[in-house]
Amino acid sequence: MHTKKTFEIIRSKILLTLDNNLAKDLLYHCTDHTIDVEMQAERIALNEKIFNQDDLFLLKVACLYHDSGFIFTYNEHETAGCNLAMNELPAYGLSSKELDIIRGLIMATKLPQTPQSRLEEVICDADLDYLGRDDFFSISNNLFLEFRSRGFVASENEWNRVQIKFFKEHKYFTDTTKILRERKKLEHLEMIEALI
Repeated sequence: MHTKKTFEIIRSKILLTLDNNLAKDLLYHCTDHTIDVEMQAERIALNEKIFNQDDLFLLKVACLYHDSGFIFTYNEHETAGCNLAMNELPAYGLSSKELDIIRGLIMATKLPQTPQSRLEEVICDADLDYLGRDDFFSISNNLFLEFRSRGFVASENEWNRVQIKFFKEHKYFTDTTKILRERKKLEHLEMIEALI
């Protein structure tokens, strides 16, 4: 059983690391995104009746580290994030079994998402929660600017085509997120398609 204090120490340290080390052109994969994913994951988990404190601890720690690999690399950032977590977390008394769960949670967010457990379904849905939210277009624009600055897309039209393909391949996993986000996500897809 890990204490709330242990979690707060881990959280403060990794958020400070992200603030100090993430590239400034990461307008989407920034500290705010990490905090949002942590918050959404806890909300989804509780709605899914996941009340076990150890499970919630591991889920939230994984959320905090899930994009930390962007400090080191853009491609394969999930693996780099796992490596950072595996290096840092044993100092807080996490067992090898707990580290394996965290590794699985981080890797589950790799696209295309392939969660293998309920906790992995939760982190996947939390990571892409914004697709069905009212703040979708402002967040999506940050991702467009990030992609454009890295040469992944050249124009808004190209970006919209990328988004349409992504939307059509993406699916939510938890009942909570399907009920809360699916309808709005489909509305966003229709709006993007209308721009093409």
